[in-house]
Amino acid sequence: MKSDLLARLRLVASALEDKKAYHVLALDVSERTSIAEAFVICSVGSQRQAQAVADEVDRALVANGVRALAVEGYAQGGWILLDYWDFLLHIFLEERREFYALERLWGDAPEITALVRASGR
Repeated sequence: MKSDLLARLRLVASALEDKKAYHVLALDVSERTSIAEAFVICSVGSQRQAQAVADEVDRALVANGVRALAVEGYAQGGWILLDYWDFLLHIFLEERREFYALERLWGDAPEITALVRASGR
């Protein structure tokens, strides 16, 4: 994994931790799809928290010169998708996460959660 991508994923992990997102999972999907190098999936307890998490991630990345290409689902807050070109962030209410089960769909992708969290926090 490229070091610049890993640095961005670590910023995301830090923002997720700051806003109390849980069940964070990072997957290396680079060998399975051309749409992204990695997926980050997390759960939140409410629509308001989903929006706060999305805002915090966006603030952290914009401060480092990275802007989202697209944001989907922000107004509804049940599943917010942020597209940062080489990675996608999925912020789910727990029941939506269970329903869509991205972990099962992408279950053959290597998990990189520990690598992403290895930021010293």
